[in-house]
This record gives sequence, structure tokens and C-alpha cells, in this order.
Amino acid sequence: MFESIVAIVLVLGLLIFFHEFGHFLVARIMGIGVSTFSLGFGPKLTGFVLGKTEYRLSAVPLGGYVHLVGESEDAELPKGFTRQESFSRRPPWQRILVVAAGPVFNFALAWFIYWGLFLAHGQTQLLPEIGQISDDGPAQEAGLKPGDLILNVNNENVEYWEDLVLHIQQSKGDPLALQVQRNSSVLELTLKPEMAVRENIFGEEILTPQIGIVASGETKTISLGFFSAGKEGLAQTWMLIRLTVEAIIKLIERIIPLDTIGGPILIAQLVSEQTQEGLVNLLALTALISINLGLINLLPIPVLDGGHIVFYTIEMITRKPLNERMRQLATRIGILFILSLMALAIINDILRLVK
Repeated sequence: MFESIVAIVLVLGLLIFFHEFGHFLVARIMGIGVSTFSLGFGPKLTGFVLGKTEYRLSAVPLGGYVHLVGESEDAELPKGFTRQESFSRRPPWQRILVVAAGPVFNFALAWFIYWGLFLAHGQTQLLPEIGQISDDGPAQEAGLKPGDLILNVNNENVEYWEDLVLHIQQSKGDPLALQVQRNSSVLELTLKPEMAVRENIFGEEILTPQIGIVASGETKTISLGFFSAGKEGLAQTWMLIRLTVEAIIKLIERIIPLDTIGGPILIAQLVSEQTQEGLVNLLALTALISINLGLINLLPIPVLDGGHIVFYTIEMITRKPLNERMRQLATRIGILFILSLMALAIINDILRLVK
């Protein structure tokens, strides 16, 4: 129990802190003043001043925060800072970079984690070996058997199971010429995939070609060097970003039900579960949550980073700040939306616990 609590605090703290560090670093690179950079929230435990910035360690270790100098035009400047260091006096493109740096650092954190995991443990790939065959399916009719290893499809080499799946999906139901290794023999077989309805990961029913086989589960671990691990880590991060964006769109379209939205309780449960599974699983989950945190913050909702980016983009186009009254109204609507979303997430979390 204690181990899980520590893991939850460290994971959430790392994600939020890294997000705030992105804002801090880009602000300082651009010469924008930062009065306070805190590791943690709440009452100050200890700290020191370096340059003109106070670095704090605060009591609640769930993230951190950054106070930029002159975040609004009428804000009073802290002692020692000049108006030239004021955030609000910078051109919109600079403010956009500072605001966007938080989510970008969340994506970078996910990439670094996957990079490290691939470098330390290599990449595990599922081999194109058949484990089970459906009765009366195309594979059975063509003469395929459990244990067969698919070598190529339509004269294109097949190294891993995902290659085989890709060939089947791209066939659109057209016949496939397979080269199969069975024990010490190599066989040439032809089959025609059948179009069947199945559910995708979002619960949608889609029509897709299938041949009626299941993988045996045999895998191969590929050792990766420093740069190849970085490349695979980047590919993994990008794939999950695209998948998460698609999930958000499906949620807005109500294809994914609202009761699937989770909040802090669900995150704590997932972190606790993966802690028991080991460090690798915990780090992979941390990377996934970091991607989600980055994307959520980029949503064009006032009070989130994405909302501020919209405001500054409008300012760039119109060459004048958004009307203060409109900004305040949008901010209130944004706060109401975020609070409603948080309430829904917590209610869903509680209902899951009750069930």
C-alpha cells in the first residue's frame, strides 16, 4: 500500500512538474521573468533564490507551478524585474511558445521514457506463427494449420505478425498468395479473405477482411542501439498521440460513451496496479498519462494552454488583444466546462468503485 502511494505521488508529481518546467525553460530562454518556480504546491518548506527567481520546495508533492512576471498588463511587477521581462508585453508568438512548451514537454517526457525502455529491454515483436484456426474459415479451407509460420504474402516478406495483419487489411478481400513454413517444408497456398464485421478499439462495428487465424503468441526480442531506440520511442509516442486524438474525437462524437472518462481515482488505481506489475509497466503507463496530459492541455478551452494559444493566435491575426469582456466570458465558460468534466470523471470513478 505504501509503495503504491509513493508511486502515485511520484508519477503525478513528475508529470505536472515536467509540464511546468517546459513553461519555465522557454520563458527563461526568451528573457521573460520568472519570480517563482516551485516543486510541489501549498506551504513553502524550503527554498533559495538564484538570480531573480525563487526556487521552492512546497508541502504538497503533486507537481509544481511557475509564476511568470507580468502575466497580465495591470499586474504589479515583483521587485527587481523590469517591464521588458513582462510576459504580457511580449509579442503573441513568444507567448504562444511559452504556453505550448508545457504540453510539448509532456510529449518529450513520453518519448524519453519509451526511448529508455526500448534501449534497456529492446523491442518485442509477435511472430507470424499461427496458434489457432477458425472452423470453416478461409485459412482452414486453404489448408493452413496451427504451427504454420507465414514467410511472405504476395511475394513480400513477412517478419512479424503486424506485417501479416497489414497485408490482410490492405487486400480488401482480394486473394492472397502465401508462402508458409510447416516443420521443414515450405508450402505455397492461396486463400481469399472474407469480409466480416468486427468491433475496433473504440467499439465501432467495421467491415474488414479476415482469414480466421489467431497468433500463437511466440515473440522475438530485438535489441536496439541508442539511436534506433530513440527512433522507435518517437514512433511509439507519435502512434499514441494519434490514437489519443482519435479517441478524443470519438468521445466528442459520442461514439465512445461518457462513462469511460476517468479521473484522479482511476489514475491512482492504474498507477497502483502497474506498480505491482513492475517498473517497466509503471514507466509505460507514466508515458501514456503524460501524452494524455499534454493533449488535454492543448484543447482549445479557455484556462487551458490550448485556450491561451487560441487567444494569442487571434491577437496575431487581428493585431490587437481579444476584447477583455470576451476573454473574461470565455474564461468563465472554460472554468465551468472543466469543473463539469472533473465532476463527471469523479462520479464515473466512484461508480466504478461501487460496481
